[in-house]
Amino acid sequence: GETYRIVTSAFLHDGLVHLGFNMMALWILGSSIEQLFGRPRFVALYAVSIPGVAVGLLMLDPVTPAVGASGSVFGLFGAVAVTQRAQGINVWQSGLGVVLGLNLLITFAVPQISIGGHLGGLAAGTALTVGLVPLARARSAEWVPIVAAVVMSAMLYAGCVWAASQWLDPVF
Repeated sequence: GETYRIVTSAFLHDGLVHLGFNMMALWILGSSIEQLFGRPRFVALYAVSIPGVAVGLLMLDPVTPAVGASGSVFGLFGAVAVTQRAQGINVWQSGLGVVLGLNLLITFAVPQISIGGHLGGLAAGTALTVGLVPLARARSAEWVPIVAAVVMSAMLYAGCVWAASQWLDPVF
């Protein structure tokens, strides 16, 4: 019944090192995305990635607690990859493919890192950006992608609430 955790877990961290790495990644990727899309679309993209993380967690690790912004940062990775691809830029030549690949390797190799959270954020950020690229090319009004992001966020959030209600509590 604590549905607020779908969002608040993205703002909690397991120590200063965890917080530092996430904020550094957010600063580097976030600056690029904000320049490309503008602040409202960047915020919308990040906001969609948060419930995307929760969906990934519920699908792969429903009983494992998770905290941090890294899943949402993976959503930004997905957005940059889609944007580069749409511009005809090879993600391997730009270096993004290597950085994303290393981060995925770390995700799968290091215990205590949320595989579901990272993959859920990556999927949500990628999916939204795939939808945003045609809107940007069509020069749609500023509010159109924001509304699309709000709708996608609401659907992911509702999906999380529904999915969580379907699982039995394994602790009891």
